[in-house]
Amino acid sequence: MTPRSILTPEEAAFARARRVGRLATSDAAGHPHVVPVCYAFDGARFYTPLDEKPKRASDHALRRVRNIEARGEATLLLDHYEEDWSRLGYLLVRGRAALLPPEDPAHAPALALLRERYPPYRAMALERRAVIALTPERVTSWGPALALADPTDPAPGESVWLQPGRGLDFMPLARERRSVRAFHERPVPRAALEAMLEAARWAPSPHGRQPWRFVVLTRAEPKQRLAEAMGDEWQRTLAMDGEAAEVIALRLAKSRERIRTAPALILACLYLEDLDHYPDAERQRAEEVMAVQSLGAALQNILLAAYSLGLDTGWMCAPLFCPETVRAALALEATLLPHALIPVGYAAAPRRRPHRPASELVVRFD
Repeated sequence: MTPRSILTPEEAAFARARRVGRLATSDAAGHPHVVPVCYAFDGARFYTPLDEKPKRASDHALRRVRNIEARGEATLLLDHYEEDWSRLGYLLVRGRAALLPPEDPAHAPALALLRERYPPYRAMALERRAVIALTPERVTSWGPALALADPTDPAPGESVWLQPGRGLDFMPLARERRSVRAFHERPVPRAALEAMLEAARWAPSPHGRQPWRFVVLTRAEPKQRLAEAMGDEWQRTLAMDGEAAEVIALRLAKSRERIRTAPALILACLYLEDLDHYPDAERQRAEEVMAVQSLGAALQNILLAAYSLGLDTGWMCAPLFCPETVRAALALEATLLPHALIPVGYAAAPRRRPHRPASELVVRFD
């Protein structure tokens, strides 16, 4: 374990595969301070942001910032632990630390790396916040984990950790996503919405045709117009079902409010024009069912991407019951078949419905 000033390709790959590190600094008197950090590595320096989590003090009042300003040095520890001790490893990077102000030429590239690596940063306003840069001067590494890292040194942001699975902790994302009905007024950044739609386009689809199109609403006027049009149609159908007038009024008010106050809405439409066409009705129906299934996959990608960005969503199926009304309200072409409305925002009143255990959902496991 001889200290060096630069990282080997295996060490660089190991560093890029870790998701969190521990940044150690000390004040002028040598008192240590350690915090967990997210970071990015560009092959020469490590970067960690001063993000927008609520803090009781300004950036320059933070202890790690004061320590860096006082001593200009820091240490970053990256490690991997498993119960199988034949797979342990760590990387210790000591070097010069500095604060990159927004006007520094290296600030924007560092921020781009961080946002590529950690999707929640895409929804945060970090352009005016400083970024900590650590230039390695002494590097120490140990453990068989380093030998498992890919020495091809891929592009920043790529995961290269070779272990069972692909280094992606998906299950917490699937478990923690929830359906939300009430949102704060805080607007959703356009970049976050674009990232969600980017996730949607990678969903599986019949013949790779991607038979879906999306309409994104963020302005108050189209949301209000859609809420009113769908409300009028729903009022008519509720009356047909024999609902009491006061029940109809309450349900309509809640539905309109949900659409009108969502910071953003994504209308998911089925688009069948590019699918294969068959002479018999049975195969044609199967083709359309495949398209509907793939739309569900695209929407699931949207929901999970939103949650990974720190956003919350719902899933409203109301457009299925009044597609003509939705198209008319938004002046959409007849080839777009509205299927679902996804409200997007920051949850004001999160809730979780109980989910059945997998043992109740699996009818056979041979």
